[in-house]
Amino acid sequence: MLFALVALDKPGALSIRQETRAAHLAYIAETGCVQMAGPFLDDAGDMVGSLLVLDLPDMAAAQAWAAGDPYAKAGLFETVTIRAWKKVRG
Repeated sequence: MLFALVALDKPGALSIRQETRAAHLAYIAETGCVQMAGPFLDDAGDMVGSLLVLDLPDMAAAQAWAAGDPYAKAGLFETVTIRAWKKVRG
């Protein structure tokens, strides 16, 4: 089942994102459930959030994945929303 995870960074948290990015990318590679991912950008081109599409069995697994993300563990996010998602195109 696919889930869209939308996470918005806390204001002024770019340094947390930069310091944790390698661990976050390693987590994505290790877990193997991320179908698509990328950062949201502000007007200056700086990263300010994340959009990920996860392929996991259920919402509990998606929530557990989100909780295990090094970004989440570092306290980067102000908000995290996870919704079941249906791929229609692309």
